[in-house]
Amino acid sequence: MATPARPMLARLLLALAVAGCAVSPVDRLAKPPNLYVTGRNYQAEEVPEAQRSVAPRLLYVTNRSQQVNGDGSVTYLAERSDSMAFGVAQVQFTRVQDWPELVALTHADGKGRLPRLKVAGYRDNIRFSKTPLPAERRGGRVVTEAQAEQDYAAYAAAFRKAVAAEIRRAGSGRILLFVHGFNNDFDEALTTLANIWHYAGRRSVPMAFSWPAGTSGLFKYFRDREAGDFSVFHLKETLDLLASVPEVEDIDIVAHSRGADVAATALRELVIRERGRGIRPKISLKTGTLVLAAPDLDVGIVRQRLISERVFAAFEQVNVYINRDDQALAFASILTQEARFGRLDATDFAPGELASLKKVGLVHFIRVEGAGGAGHSYFRDNPGAMSDIALALRTRAFPGGTLRPLDLDHDNIWTLHPNYPLERLPDLELDFVQERR
Repeated sequence: MATPARPMLARLLLALAVAGCAVSPVDRLAKPPNLYVTGRNYQAEEVPEAQRSVAPRLLYVTNRSQQVNGDGSVTYLAERSDSMAFGVAQVQFTRVQDWPELVALTHADGKGRLPRLKVAGYRDNIRFSKTPLPAERRGGRVVTEAQAEQDYAAYAAAFRKAVAAEIRRAGSGRILLFVHGFNNDFDEALTTLANIWHYAGRRSVPMAFSWPAGTSGLFKYFRDREAGDFSVFHLKETLDLLASVPEVEDIDIVAHSRGADVAATALRELVIRERGRGIRPKISLKTGTLVLAAPDLDVGIVRQRLISERVFAAFEQVNVYINRDDQALAFASILTQEARFGRLDATDFAPGELASLKKVGLVHFIRVEGAGGAGHSYFRDNPGAMSDIALALRTRAFPGGTLRPLDLDHDNIWTLHPNYPLERLPDLELDFVQERR
């Protein structure tokens, strides 16, 4: 006979599976950020010519397994692969004729029709060797077999060449890397990235890191968590390869939900390695702005393994978007019996800890009011939250100034109101003009 706890656990797992952290709906452009409702501020004239398209190119790296279809096309699955694939995708903004019409809809109030998004196609340019590479013991040391090392180095060189070519084409040395969350498929990662990149002003080269999330079954949350752990090594390889491209200037990272755990773990290991080498991680890894949106991370682990070890100091700034009404993270906290980083409040920290972080000035906790829906995909769908993400990526400004006029509460947590930043749009327009000069 089942104990009372088992039906409860089953209901929780089912609820989490339904809530998931898929961004919904994923087949349309999200509502325009409040930042653009005046018909100004998008600065379309500042978008590089090559990026003014309703069918833009996006790069991707994935360690999903693939299915080869009858027509020769490839479909990426939720199962794992021991090798990474690097390729180019095209995302189509449909129901618009051209770039000027898309710009006009970007400045709309969101009450009319919005373009839809579809992945028009993608192709692998490089399929890396399976890892771990074969090794042997030689002279008391374990070394990679010579041929395997040469093959992997050749794939890495091809990757660098392709990324450098895309940087020259796009006219920007800044990479915007998106790491999706639990229950997202490959196409969702690309369309979500297209949303963020478009509203952030298209002044970077967009790239998705898609890990094998989206498995089926009642226990898929736990299967996706394990798949995220499996993917840490491949994300580390991706970040190392990007940083080794001379043309890459900065790497901005936006990670959502369980993707925040994948990203944070990979970054922690890289930062520790670089410090062990006596190298400043910010310089060698070329890290820029880190956005953790609704992060499904254990608060205690973050405090002890990321904040205590000062991993975030490797970035220009870290913006953590939180929402106490996040239902997906509420279910996750019940399942894990630990508070989740994306739902934190001041009571999750020791007295004075948030004030101490405020003095460091690199980590910014941003509470999103009126997140809407289940409160988990607001980083893309909430016009206020998307406004602040766009401002952070475009201006590199910290919260609290004229470029990001957030309010700081008595607990040292920034508050993002639903109409943000409408009350300060005149100042923002002036500052954007000054920035261009």
